[in-house]
Amino acid sequence: MQASYGRLRESLYIQTQWKMSTRIAFIGGGNMATSLVGGLIAAGTDPADILVAEPDARQREQLVQQFNVAVTASNLASLQQDVVVLSVKPQQLQRVCRQLGAIENVTDPLYVSIAAGVRSTDIDRWLGGNTAIVRCMPNTPALIQCGATALYANPSVNEAQKQLTDNILQAAGITIWVEHEGLLDAVTAVSGSGPAYFFLLIEAMQKTAVELGLDPASATRLTLQTALGAARMATESVLTAKELRAQVTSQGGTTAAAISSFEHNHFHAHVSQALHAAHDRSRELADELGKDQ
Repeated sequence: MQASYGRLRESLYIQTQWKMSTRIAFIGGGNMATSLVGGLIAAGTDPADILVAEPDARQREQLVQQFNVAVTASNLASLQQDVVVLSVKPQQLQRVCRQLGAIENVTDPLYVSIAAGVRSTDIDRWLGGNTAIVRCMPNTPALIQCGATALYANPSVNEAQKQLTDNILQAAGITIWVEHEGLLDAVTAVSGSGPAYFFLLIEAMQKTAVELGLDPASATRLTLQTALGAARMATESVLTAKELRAQVTSQGGTTAAAISSFEHNHFHAHVSQALHAAHDRSRELADELGKDQ
């Protein structure tokens, strides 16, 4: 009981310190960074504690107008902050990290990478080694604070830094931690690329609804609301997706006919093959992006 109370006090202390003093820099002010900045401020972070390094002057001006955060064109200014969020394109990450790693820095910030496909070992090497790095795999619904992000911490990251990273990424949705970095390839296949799978199903349903005689506007509205309703039911129900499906699949009914058609055409096998393809490509990209330029 006493140990549990001690952990609670430590957690509350970390959260309090986060609210009071953590300074965060974003290198790259694109869509994902903008979403995280907006989520952090909505959650109570002082805009004065946020710095965004962005080369595009128009984007810097927009960030100031929208959030009243500090902006700069120099990546090196981020080294004065407690947390540096690497939010540039994966192809740009090596150049940015080598630039930062070449500067002697006494602040020793935590680095949080949301660049898809670049392994923490490569980031650590480019930054000079022995660096605290959390690698994240978010997805595009993070842009509307409805994302799913998986996180991996390298051995240099302590518990307080993990909590800080959780606080940052939870501004964009839910977070989960994985123990092995290789599992981020599976996460990429499931949630990283996952929104596109649902968009493809929505697209196919809309098209077929029009073929069946519905006007495009009605087809779109019905399909989107059905997708939203099904997702909410799956999220909020204590039943599994399989159990929910069984509830709406009456024997000999219309839903049963559709499900039978899916299964006859090896729906599960197609989904499995697609996710395995995404998983394997994630590994290939990590190998390609990790090569020294």
